[in-house]
Amino acid sequence: MEIFTVENLITLGMLTLLQAVLGFDNLLYISLESKRAPPEHQVKVRRLGIGLAVALRIVLLFLIMQVIQLFQNPMFSMNWKNVVEGTFNFHAVIVLLGGIFIIYTATKEIWHMMSIDDLGHEERNPSSVVKIIALIVAMNLVFSFDSILSAIALTDVFMVMAIAIIIGGILMIWLSDHVATFLEKNRMYEVLGLFILLVVGIMLITEGGHLAHLKLFGNAIVPMTKTTFYFVIVVMALSDVVQSRYRKKLMVESSLQRGRAKA
Repeated sequence: MEIFTVENLITLGMLTLLQAVLGFDNLLYISLESKRAPPEHQVKVRRLGIGLAVALRIVLLFLIMQVIQLFQNPMFSMNWKNVVEGTFNFHAVIVLLGGIFIIYTATKEIWHMMSIDDLGHEERNPSSVVKIIALIVAMNLVFSFDSILSAIALTDVFMVMAIAIIIGGILMIWLSDHVATFLEKNRMYEVLGLFILLVVGIMLITEGGHLAHLKLFGNAIVPMTKTTFYFVIVVMALSDVVQSRYRKKLMVESSLQRGRAKA
């Protein structure tokens, strides 16, 4: 089969764009997670972690194309009437566990920020480089399920999907350095980033619950759409900007009042 046809090239462009759009939450996680490594290893951690994840994502793509039905077959069920009901498959379990882990990570980091007495002398033992790379690879695979299944829905040409994944990985390596540098220079946005990560975890849990047809107290779990996710992110970012500017105005006004009082 000829790969570089007009149709396949158009599909490649669509898949690359899809990788970029669906990869935002993954990119944020990678940038925040890499900060736990020793400073001299952070760039290497991001690049090696994403590189390994891209290779494994291609392997995962191949496996899913061969045994896609196994990911959808039920593994176990819960049937506690009007309390917890659902039928879980492999896809649902992976997405749910990924969401729980991200919420745990974000909550732990937020708690750590609140417990710091002196930001200028923050003491924290850096995590193992191998451990952080393993976490980045694992979470990248969790985030990859949606993009892979969406890609399979668009085309059945393996090479087109593999090339889109590689291009997406290269873009992610480039962007991860820029995002990490921005967060390092603007540490006030770390809090915003962690709360965005918290929303990402909630989104994954709702998606996993939907895949499992999960019901809690008789209410079905409805997945958070990407449109809703990005809308929430924009509102959070605008709120942070407005609050920051308002705080600066209050500080200026307070300083002027103190100056008048002294006069």
